[in-house]
Amino acid sequence: MGRYFKQIAKSVRANGSASSGSEENADDFLGCINIPLNEIPVIGYDTWFKLEPRSSASKVQGECHLILKLFTSLRDTTLSKKDSNVSIHQKMLSQIVEYEHAHREPYNWNGQVCPAAWTVLTHHAVQTDLSPLQQAIIRWQCYSSHHRTQRVCYSLLLRLLRTIDAEWDPPTVRGELVGSLPSGFPVGKNLSSSGNSHLISSTTSLTFIEVFGSAKNVSQPLFSHRDAKMLALTGFHNWFKSSIHKWLQIVHDRSCDRIRKAVETDKLVPVQLAKHSSSAVEVTSCFSQVREIWLQLAWPDSAGAFIFVTRLTDVSATSSPCFFSFFVSPPPPSFCIALNNTEHVRLFLSHLPHDLDWQAVERAMEESCGVEGKEQVYKALNGQLFNMDLDLQREAKRLIALLTDKMLPELRRYIQHISLSPDSINNDDAVSPLMKYLQDTMSDSLLSVRVQGFNSGLLPRRALQSLWELLLRMILDTVTENSGAQVEFYNRFQYTVETLLQFFQAKGVGLSLEDMKTGDYKSLDEELRLNKCSSFELIEQYYLEKISQQKTLKHTRYGRISVKCYYDAPEQRLTVEILHAADIIALDANGLSDPFVIVELCPHHLFPMAKSQRTQVKLKTLHPVFDELFYFHVSPEHYRHRFACLTFTVMDYDWLSTNDFAGEAVAPLSDFCWPGRPNASAAGKSVQPVILHLSRSKPSGTCSPELMLDARIGDREAQEFVRRLKEIEKSMEEE
Repeated sequence: MGRYFKQIAKSVRANGSASSGSEENADDFLGCINIPLNEIPVIGYDTWFKLEPRSSASKVQGECHLILKLFTSLRDTTLSKKDSNVSIHQKMLSQIVEYEHAHREPYNWNGQVCPAAWTVLTHHAVQTDLSPLQQAIIRWQCYSSHHRTQRVCYSLLLRLLRTIDAEWDPPTVRGELVGSLPSGFPVGKNLSSSGNSHLISSTTSLTFIEVFGSAKNVSQPLFSHRDAKMLALTGFHNWFKSSIHKWLQIVHDRSCDRIRKAVETDKLVPVQLAKHSSSAVEVTSCFSQVREIWLQLAWPDSAGAFIFVTRLTDVSATSSPCFFSFFVSPPPPSFCIALNNTEHVRLFLSHLPHDLDWQAVERAMEESCGVEGKEQVYKALNGQLFNMDLDLQREAKRLIALLTDKMLPELRRYIQHISLSPDSINNDDAVSPLMKYLQDTMSDSLLSVRVQGFNSGLLPRRALQSLWELLLRMILDTVTENSGAQVEFYNRFQYTVETLLQFFQAKGVGLSLEDMKTGDYKSLDEELRLNKCSSFELIEQYYLEKISQQKTLKHTRYGRISVKCYYDAPEQRLTVEILHAADIIALDANGLSDPFVIVELCPHHLFPMAKSQRTQVKLKTLHPVFDELFYFHVSPEHYRHRFACLTFTVMDYDWLSTNDFAGEAVAPLSDFCWPGRPNASAAGKSVQPVILHLSRSKPSGTCSPELMLDARIGDREAQEFVRRLKEIEKSMEEE
């Protein structure tokens, strides 16, 4: 050590220059720092000091960064043997806070203590090795406890909470300090990632409610009615409007963050006996807290609360998508839980109109702004709720699509197996691979449909409904692609649909028959039913549909025809009198037509001996008058069929080409021939004429009888019937 200081002295005398000889490699003096011990603060130093010279002749420059801390081993006192260091520090601070606050302005005190008190507290914290976080928590406990008896500034409490948030370090929270913390502090976790980051904002909300509640109590003085009216504090709630807007913005931001953290820590495991997981519970809990705070406010101005209720609804509407955006692609075993989370939140949000008392806001707006104000509230709030529900349903459909997309290739393969199975295989063997796949897949991915899924309610009905509709569409596409197949082909798929119907109904605990027999089911059932019919039955179905359409026609653009029909029962003779037509469409170049009417009994296979008959041609007119009689032999066995009818086809006569189709009308024979009808007697000649509106319809839909007949290439009756229809269609296209 002596040699070291000797080298420093020599370096100073040489003014910092290098010496010669043996001292050539000696260190140079660059400067020194003088720090009096009595000036070192108890909390130590952590700063830069300027280097000083030893003499005026030295040339020194620069700074040196020093960290100085004070440690002491003398800690055992009489009090420390009884209480812990944390408890002692807390008692000291409580006494100092009570003393300092008593000598300051009560509400405007910023929490600072005198220098002497601060020195005592700092010395004790250093001697007992209290960390910055421990000191921050002790300050919060002391000041908040003092606040219960004597109010302090709320900004002070908020600042203390933010200090805890900034210093939060779970490993340092141990021992006695753990038991002294409120339940809202997430001990052992990071404050920002524990799902409790709303602690500060919630505390701020509570203090805001306390202030608002105090003002509300002041506004209701305990005096006589006359004095109360004079002294009442009116309009006090207007002071808090800007604060509520800020609070709502904080709630929105904190809710999104809280939801995000809840989803990140969610393992997609059911919460006890519930069908949803912890993140769904956290989301509804978050919204419930916001709702409870609003109910505690009890805003006195219902009409003025409209904007706040709208904002509260908007908070729920805009925060909910944050919840579902994190479930991008849940694994198959967790699919049900993710979907049930969606349903759980959707059900909770559907109660918002009742929870936030929308009806009271509507009544208040109606009183202040009339009916228009009420409609404004209704449209605004229900519009938000509708869009929110739409988003939730869209998310549910997305989750369901994830499952059905994975199942689609296998489902397509098994349905193709049913389609290509030979007639020698019975229906059970053809359908069993598909049913086994559904049972195994749902047992693995959807928590067992067959064993426990339906009974426990873990399998979402929405998913079952979507899967059922997917299967119906796939079967319908297969049947449509194989039009004209043998009857056994359609019988097999009819059996498949009935088997699937029983499977998804699951003996009354699955989907209801009402939910399953929707539009897709009815279309498929009609397709299968018609394809199993013979050609004659399809032709009869065609005329049944024509009769049904005729009854709905009113004032068509193709005109109308007036006829009179009556039946002579003893002679079994039907008399048809074609009187006139009106407003026939113009089909010639001169803007007129040359109309005539063809009348015939249909279908032809029911009346094989009846020939079609026609009126004379009326030249150059759109309102022809015919007044012609026609007779047909009709037995009771014929007119009893619902599809038996008269058809009136109006044509435009052409000299050099084929005649043009102008329109047609049908009339069921039961309207004229059935016993008891006015037309079915000798006095039938005096009945009023019947006006039939003309139509020019084309086949519509994939399961129309004419299209199915057209697919039966090897059937002579079907092809002959379709040929006549195509001639009419060709005539319409040439126009």
